[in-house]
Amino acid sequence: MCGISGIIKFQTEGPEEEGWSIFRARLQKMSSSLQHRGPDGDAVWINHSGNAGLAHRRLAILDLTPAGAQPMHFLERYTIVYNGEIYNYLELRDELKKRGYSFNTESDTEVLLAAFDYYKEECLTRLDGMFAFVIWDEREQCLFAARDRFGEKPLYYSINEKEFCFASERKAIWASGIERKINYPLLLNWLVLGQTSTPAEKTICFYEEIFTIPPAHYLKLKSRSSHFELRSYWDLDKEKKILVPEEEAREKFLDLLKTSIKRRLRMDVKAGTSLSGGLDSSTLAALVSYLTHEKWDVFSAIFPGFERDESAYITKMVSTFRLNSHLTTPDENDLKANFKKLCYHQEEPFSSTSIFGQFKVYELASRHHNKVLMDGQGADEVLAGYGTYIHWHLQQLLREHPKSFMKEKRALKKNQIAFDWGFSNYLAAFFPGQVPGYLERRASIRIQNNHDLDPEFKNHFFDRQSIYKPLVLKLNDILYFDACQYGLEELLRYADRNSMAHGLEIRLPFLNHELVEFVFSLPAHYKIHHGWTKWLLRTTMENVLPDEIVWRRAKVGFETPQKSWMQKPGIREWIHESKKTLVAHKILKPAVLNKKIQPHDAHAAGNDDWRWLVAAAFFDNTLFT
Repeated sequence: MCGISGIIKFQTEGPEEEGWSIFRARLQKMSSSLQHRGPDGDAVWINHSGNAGLAHRRLAILDLTPAGAQPMHFLERYTIVYNGEIYNYLELRDELKKRGYSFNTESDTEVLLAAFDYYKEECLTRLDGMFAFVIWDEREQCLFAARDRFGEKPLYYSINEKEFCFASERKAIWASGIERKINYPLLLNWLVLGQTSTPAEKTICFYEEIFTIPPAHYLKLKSRSSHFELRSYWDLDKEKKILVPEEEAREKFLDLLKTSIKRRLRMDVKAGTSLSGGLDSSTLAALVSYLTHEKWDVFSAIFPGFERDESAYITKMVSTFRLNSHLTTPDENDLKANFKKLCYHQEEPFSSTSIFGQFKVYELASRHHNKVLMDGQGADEVLAGYGTYIHWHLQQLLREHPKSFMKEKRALKKNQIAFDWGFSNYLAAFFPGQVPGYLERRASIRIQNNHDLDPEFKNHFFDRQSIYKPLVLKLNDILYFDACQYGLEELLRYADRNSMAHGLEIRLPFLNHELVEFVFSLPAHYKIHHGWTKWLLRTTMENVLPDEIVWRRAKVGFETPQKSWMQKPGIREWIHESKKTLVAHKILKPAVLNKKIQPHDAHAAGNDDWRWLVAAAFFDNTLFT
């Protein structure tokens, strides 16, 4: 896990000119801005021609010796800077040895270079990992960059007629000399809809002139041209279907999950796992303890007195599996003290104080000298864990299997599972083709009818094309949208920034692509069944985890007491000052200064005050200096 950056110049003066030292200074400045991502090493490399420069900040996880450092060179042709982990590097290394390759390090980086040399871009389909890497081919004078399937690791770029600039975080691109300019149409969407990106254009991000390589894509660039090729190398087949008995499905699912965990246990440093008390993190904590036969460290945030505090479930897991428990109890004072630092690392607005809660858990793990933390992200999007998936599933059942619809609806009510269902859902079930347009129009109307925004700001920056809703005919359609097109990548960005702020690597076993492909190939009733979400995971773990965790009725996302925090006088005053900032920038109307603050829970709709608070932070010119 590391921070990478670099510049490819389309016009150079050569290595002997004054421009060479300026080039190195720019690269060093970019690298320094990413120091938090790699506290264990720092190196800059420029090729002999002076047209390619790469920089690397190292967080040493595998092969801690200097041999594992980057930029790493291979065959006197390739040079790589790489952020992430290839979990199946041992299997790939054995495969490549049979094809005549030899290795001088114990790192996955060298294996990645050899795989690229042999398979070229096809190597990407063989990787089980999280990664963002850039390889410079000196012979072909060509750059190759790629990002993992789900977007666990970030990779941004900026390009003009003179150069191509890339980095793990946008602050490094700003350090290269690119001006920081907020994308106002996306700011507008954030203020009303809570969205800082759009699935309609996957390369666009929250800042102008900076783009992102989408998940599961690679980019190829010739050094003497500003034209590049951007292509997808993998897509999830949401139409594939296999029919297997439920017992067999559980066995295969568990086998895939165990394999994923075993690979993600490959490291040369201390590790632990986050534990919220929910099904996903509890599953990982239990399986890691079982597979390692060790007393595993777990890290949690608790909020005594909060109605959604999960201390009781955490305590149950700790006692059942004899875990080493480490707890943090963030409060509103911690939030205010750390808010600017949190914004600095996140680089764009974030959805709730739950992101701060995660930040504090990762800080806790780092304080206990952990460099790797297992986390359960991705399970909800793959296994249908969110309550919002229920109505999509019921609509499919009503349209295709009315008897099953009634049975499932009764089971959900019997289990006291909360779900939305009304007349509009009946219409959506029989006219699904009308739903995307309806939802897009509704989102547009929310923006156009917002009475708090300055009319000129709203009218000038409203972009109807940035609003996109998918056609959902079946449960897999919405799961695919959330996992591969919009939603999950945002959560992964939060985790990447929060972990890297503390020099910590996050590993996500539920996002092994073979496991995801298998789950998607199963019928919908393996995901929502008998009135329960995540049916496959629950039934797989029912004889492993305590019943009160496996069969919890309420779906509780990792949540902080945001509503009560926002009622504190100090926070209310802070929100008011933030509104004044947005009024001064002619984003909000002056009338909002007299509007009563309306605190909401972290995941509730209508969190206007929270969005204003976060948005205002990014108008602070000292934030990234």
